Amino acid sequence: MNLPNKITLFRTILIPVFIIFLLIDMGGSISIINGRSIKLNTFIAALIFIFASITDFVDGYLARKYNLITNMGKFLDPLADKLLVGSAFIVMVELGMMHSWMVVVVIAREFAVTGLRLLAVEKGKVIPAGVLGKLKTVSQLVAIILILLGNPIFNTWNFELDYILLWISVILTILSGLEYFKNSIHVFK
Repeated sequence: MNLPNKITLFRTILIPVFIIFLLIDMGGSISIINGRSIKLNTFIAALIFIFASITDFVDGYLARKYNLITNMGKFLDPLADKLLVGSAFIVMVELGMMHSWMVVVVIAREFAVTGLRLLAVEKGKVIPAGVLGKLKTVSQLVAIILILLGNPIFNTWNFELDYILLWISVILTILSGLEYFKNSIHVFK
């Protein structure tokens, strides 16, 4: 159990904390950029989500820099990412912050790619994350953060960057899923 894996486990532990803050109304609001206010619990949940998202980059950086890449890390890191994003999307649907069909597309893709990876492992092959998959993850994380924070800065100009990024993340979700299957056709042969 090395440091990157401990950071990944910590990110997983933050998920229920994030969900609790997002769902429990603490009664109160906080004013953010340009006097726009959001619920205090949503603001705290956003901070927890931001911190958890940063740990995703930190654990990967440390694992690569200090050659601490382990099979456990290869398993835990993407699982923690999927749990974090999936949990956020599901709760945000419940709160009316996004459309359920978008979440269904994201979760369906994750199940399909995970199944493909399991098939590949059975054949002794590893399917690395592609560029589109990494862009998908970043766009999902940023979209979630912007939606939680009420699209700060961009809301001033009536520019819905939060939902534009959400749409981009859904498109990248589909494209990266197709890329995984295209690049892994050998698994089915």
